[in-house]
Amino acid sequence: MNFLIVFRVAFRALARNKMRSALTMLGVIIGVASVIAMVSIGQGAQASVQEQIASVGTNLLFVRAGSQNTGGVRSGTDQGGTNTLTVEDIEAIKREVPSVSMASPSVQSRSQIVFGNQNWNTQVQGVSEQYLEIRKWKMQTGAFFTEADVRTAARVAVIGQTIADNLFPGIDPVGQMIRVRELPFRVVGVLAARGQDQQGRDQDDLVMAPYTTVQKKLLAITYIQFANVSAISPEATKLAEQQISELLRQRHKLAPNQENDFSVRNMTDVADAADETNRIMTMLLGSIAGVSLLVGGIGIMNIMLVSVTERTREIGIRMAIGARSSIVQTQFLIESIVLSLAGGAIGIAVGVGISLFIPKMLGWPTLISPTAIFGSVVFSAAIGIIFGFFPARKAAGLDPIEALRYE
Repeated sequence: MNFLIVFRVAFRALARNKMRSALTMLGVIIGVASVIAMVSIGQGAQASVQEQIASVGTNLLFVRAGSQNTGGVRSGTDQGGTNTLTVEDIEAIKREVPSVSMASPSVQSRSQIVFGNQNWNTQVQGVSEQYLEIRKWKMQTGAFFTEADVRTAARVAVIGQTIADNLFPGIDPVGQMIRVRELPFRVVGVLAARGQDQQGRDQDDLVMAPYTTVQKKLLAITYIQFANVSAISPEATKLAEQQISELLRQRHKLAPNQENDFSVRNMTDVADAADETNRIMTMLLGSIAGVSLLVGGIGIMNIMLVSVTERTREIGIRMAIGARSSIVQTQFLIESIVLSLAGGAIGIAVGVGISLFIPKMLGWPTLISPTAIFGSVVFSAAIGIIFGFFPARKAAGLDPIEALRYE
């Protein structure tokens, strides 16, 4: 069998009906492009979430006041007035839990910030001097407050980029005085910009001050609302979560049948859950787009069956002059494979183009997957073989005499 001649005949047959061949390939083009674009969107979202979680820190734990669920009603710091967590608890965690490296007590409130004739309503967060290292946050200008500032409840503040842009346009904020609830605070630094978090909240719209200052001078409380805790490694977060829970239950004198009056949230669990969710969504998007490939394959089979019917007399003549059934079958199978592979190649180009176009026009992150591209090529070839096999077998099974009589 001379495959070169078979290929040449197949291409010539497809070229006779250029419009029909192009429309047949269109189903495969749309299917392949859809798969690549959908998988790119899904994997881009997955990479974006992983990047945001990594920037927060995968060895991070949140310890919050209030039980996670009491009587079917969620509770915690968002309800206010929950005073089950103290600074001494956090100091004990740092001192007695070997799997913990750092911890920062935290309290927060909203307040109007005033500078000159400018004002801005924002979140005021009280933290310790270790907060930046725990959260892997950097300074843009100035410096963070010190342990001495925390110990003396100094009225110093570090502001986010959003505050700097709105209250200090064209002015260096470092060294300036702002008013928080009529109390003067000296700005000692500006945080590096972080942008939005996973929920779309502006992470740069905040003011940080020593937690002792916020406790005593803004909220008039002695307890803390939550704490940011850093484990010695991402692998130690599970152990740290268990040890923190055991220590706090012991310190709070909770009986074995009593619920926790605190909650410990492990960011590793959050990262794993987000990764699994995005993986499932990517598979779902790819599967939905894969239906287009299936429809394209059915279109190829339909057109090849029509082609067999139209060329019945041609098939009869070839078989009458000595062409074997295997050659006829191979010819029609190659025509089907050429249609699917050509459509797949164009679909890959279109899919990659869409994946590059989406971030520029819509701002959605995308990540082009080599696996999706390779899978699309393999799937295209499989479509050509699977959906072309039946028409090819039908052509090869024609009786030469009956084929010659066909009108």
